Amino acid sequence: MQEQIFKHRETQILTVKEMKQDREAIIRAGQIIRQGGLVALPTETVYGLGANALNPDAVKNIFLAKGRPQDNPLIIHIEDASQAERYAKNIPPVYYELCRRFCPGPLTIILPKKDIIPLETSGGLETVAIRIPAHPVARAIIHEAGVPIAAPSANLSGSPSPTTAQHCVHDLWGRVDAIVDAGECSVGVESTVISLAGEKPILLRPGAVTPQMLKEFLPDLMIHEAVTEKLKEGVRADSPGMKYKHYAPKAKITILDADSREFTEYVNSQKKEGLFALCFEEDVPFLQVPYISLGKDETDQAKHLFAALRELDERGAQEVYARCPSKQGVGLAVYNRLIRAAAYQEHTLDGESEA
Repeated sequence: MQEQIFKHRETQILTVKEMKQDREAIIRAGQIIRQGGLVALPTETVYGLGANALNPDAVKNIFLAKGRPQDNPLIIHIEDASQAERYAKNIPPVYYELCRRFCPGPLTIILPKKDIIPLETSGGLETVAIRIPAHPVARAIIHEAGVPIAAPSANLSGSPSPTTAQHCVHDLWGRVDAIVDAGECSVGVESTVISLAGEKPILLRPGAVTPQMLKEFLPDLMIHEAVTEKLKEGVRADSPGMKYKHYAPKAKITILDADSREFTEYVNSQKKEGLFALCFEEDVPFLQVPYISLGKDETDQAKHLFAALRELDERGAQEVYARCPSKQGVGLAVYNRLIRAAAYQEHTLDGESEA
C-alpha cells in the first residue's frame, strides 16, 4: 500500500541559490505545504521532510513517505519564539531565555501542547517539540506556508539523515511533491532536543547546542540514559531519535574505543575484502584498508558523518570499524548517532563490550 501511495507522485526540484532571485521556488514550496503536500527542505542541521503540522492527513503522509513508526513524535518548525504560544501551554520563562541565546538555531524545546497540535504530529503525546531553524530558506518557506511545519529528517526511516538535496532525491524521489535544493547543511546532525514539560529539564537528544552550553540556563539539566544507551523495552520515546535504530548503512559497523595508534593497528590487522575504516584525519596516514575520514575535529565529524555513512554503501562496504568520537561537546551528538548506526556494537580492543 505504501508504494502505491507514493510511487506516482510527481516530484519537482526547486533550486534556491539566491533568496531574491529564486523567490518563486520558496513561494511554491510554501504553497505545497499549505495545501497539504510534502516538501523536502533544507535546515542548518539536516534536510527535513516538511508538511503542515496542523493537518493530520498531511502528517500521516510524512510517516508513510518515510516508512516511519507513527509513535515517533515530530518537531514543528516556527518563525519566532513568540509563536510557541499558539501551540504550547504552561511555557516557563526559561524557554524565552533559551530562545534569546540559541534561536534561531539547532535547539528543539519540548513543551505541553495545546489541542491545536494533532496527536498525529506529537506521536500520541501531550507535548509538542518546537524549533526555530536558522537556515534562511527554511525560515522563508515557513513564512510563505503560514503554518508551522512538521519536519523530521527527509530520508527513509532508518537510513542516514540527508545533508544534501541529492540525498533526498535518492531516498524520496516519487514519494514527495518537491525537494528544495539549497546546498549542503552547515551543522550536519539533527538539533539538540530538551524537554521542559516535566519536573526537571532533560536532554533527550544531543546536537550542536551542547549540555555545557545549556547548563548556563538549566543548571539542573539531566541527560536521558537513552542518549548513550538503547532505550529500554516498553519505555516511551519522548523525542525523535530515541526509540528506533537510526542512521544505519547496509554495512555492519563496530565502534572501537581506542586512540589513533591502537585503532589503526587493529584495523590493519583485520584487513579483508569489504572492510572499511571510518576514521579521523590523524588516522589516515597509517591505515592500510579503504577508509572514509570524518575530519579533524568534532565540528567536522558532525558535518560529515551522515554523508560518510551513505558513502560506505556507495563504495560497497560490508564491514566497518569506526573510531569512537569524544563524548564531550558536539562529539556527544556524533557518538549518539554513530552508536545507533552501529546497533549499539561498541568494543574496547580487548573485546569487552561497552554498550
